[in-house]
Amino acid sequence: MEQLRIRVLVGLFAVAGVVSWAGARLWDTLGTLPSVPVAAPIVLALIAVVLAATALSLRARLRAQRERRPGAKGVDPLVAARAVIFGQASALVAALIAGMYGGVGAFLAMDQLDVPARRDQAIYAGFSVLAGAAVVAAAFFLERICKLPEDDDEQHGNGGPSAAARA
Repeated sequence: MEQLRIRVLVGLFAVAGVVSWAGARLWDTLGTLPSVPVAAPIVLALIAVVLAATALSLRARLRAQRERRPGAKGVDPLVAARAVIFGQASALVAALIAGMYGGVGAFLAMDQLDVPARRDQAIYAGFSVLAGAAVVAAAFFLERICKLPEDDDEQHGNGGPSAAARA
C-alpha cells in the first residue's frame, strides 16, 4: 500500500482552489454565488474526530499487544488496512473540498467582506479549510500508527550489505 504524499494533497488543494476561485468569479458575474453550507466544516471536523479516535484506539491495542499484556485484544491486519484506506480516501477528499472552499473563501475575502452575508460565507469557508487540514493531519497520524516496522531487506535493498552478508 502506498503512503500518502503531501505533494499530492497540496496539489489537489491548489488545483481545486484555483478552479473554484475562477468558478466563483464567473458564477458571481452571472448571478448569485451559491452559499457555503454551515454543515461543511462540521462534517469535516467529525471525519477528523473519527479518524483520530480510530488511530488512538488502534495505537492502544497495538501497544497492549506489543507489551504482551494479559487479555490484550490484538489488531486484525485487515482492520488496520481498512482504517488506513479510509484515512487516505478521507484525506484526498478533504484536500479537494478544502481547496474548493478555500477558493470560494479567497474570492469572497478579496472584496466581498463588507456584505454581512458574504462575510459569514467567507468564515464558513475558512473553517472548512481548517477542518479539511484536520482531516489530513488525522489521516497522517492514523497511517503512522498502522505502519509496519521496516524489514532489513527493505532498508538495505536487495543488493545491500545485509543481502551480501547472507550470501
